[in-house]
Amino acid sequence: MNVGGKCIWQSASGLKQLQIFFEAFKNYDEAGNQRRIQCLKYLVLANMLMESEVNPFDGQEAKPYKNDPEILAMTNLIAAYQRNEILEFEKILKSNRRTIMDDPFIRNYIEDLLKNIRTQVLLKLIKPYTRIRIPFISKELNVPEHDVEQLLVSLILDNRIQGHIDQVNRLLERFDRSKGMKKYTAVDKWNTQLKSLYQTISNRVG
Repeated sequence: MNVGGKCIWQSASGLKQLQIFFEAFKNYDEAGNQRRIQCLKYLVLANMLMESEVNPFDGQEAKPYKNDPEILAMTNLIAAYQRNEILEFEKILKSNRRTIMDDPFIRNYIEDLLKNIRTQVLLKLIKPYTRIRIPFISKELNVPEHDVEQLLVSLILDNRIQGHIDQVNRLLERFDRSKGMKKYTAVDKWNTQLKSLYQTISNRVG
């Protein structure tokens, strides 16, 4: 796939991105062109960036290449990614520099993939808690506390987490915004009823 094709992919979105690489892979595969391997790698990359639960190697076109030496690292990478196994994901990246990290196009998106997988693990990790220590999250994600804070701030601003960071005690404190709204609605209803009662009494006195 040439530079122009990559530019088209970058300007596309969602399923269109997957279609571009899938069509390129099929065309190269039918022509017996070795570039099919590179396109298959990019198809896996696009699949992960979309956070799709579909494994591209389940399809009959890609399945024969699942254990190809040039593809095996990407096969393992997407498996770890879809299972949210951060340590395994990072281990695969480090031990397969030639087939993954040495490709400038793939390397350009590695930080996005790491952010995606860390986000998924973080959201799952904090789900049972209303208060959770940032050092604990840092250990589980295998990243510095500063990076955890940046990720938390991003998720709070995007409304994917309802809560705030306690800088003094190094805590994430979560709250249920829907409960707060219910409480506000109840108070507002009570206030309306009081006004109505006051008006009724005033009318009777008058």
